[in-house]
Amino acid sequence: MAGKKRLKVPFSRNDYEIVQALVRAGYLESAEKKGRSVKKIIDIDIKMTGEEPVFRNLEIISKPSQRIYRGYRDIRVSKQGYGSYFFTTPKGIMTDKEARRAKVGGEVLFEIW
Repeated sequence: MAGKKRLKVPFSRNDYEIVQALVRAGYLESAEKKGRSVKKIIDIDIKMTGEEPVFRNLEIISKPSQRIYRGYRDIRVSKQGYGSYFFTTPKGIMTDKEARRAKVGGEVLFEIW
């Protein structure tokens, strides 16, 4: 939202999987793991349309105080098809479309549009 085209964040395996799912869904241009041991970072290129990023908003659904789980039959469409839900499943982190196709449910992490 700050108009930046590149972003560097500290590396964690969970964050890297989420970023890779965002790349697959088309919200990010690319993401690379850089550095060694303690100084690892994730270098992210945000996909832009002109001067604005492709996504406008992100809402966190599951919180540590209240986890939200959905079966694959209960996964609904986000923002009339213009957004995506992201799930953590036994097969890794997936978008709503990937989870329905693979017939797996899981914890709803966030919604992006």
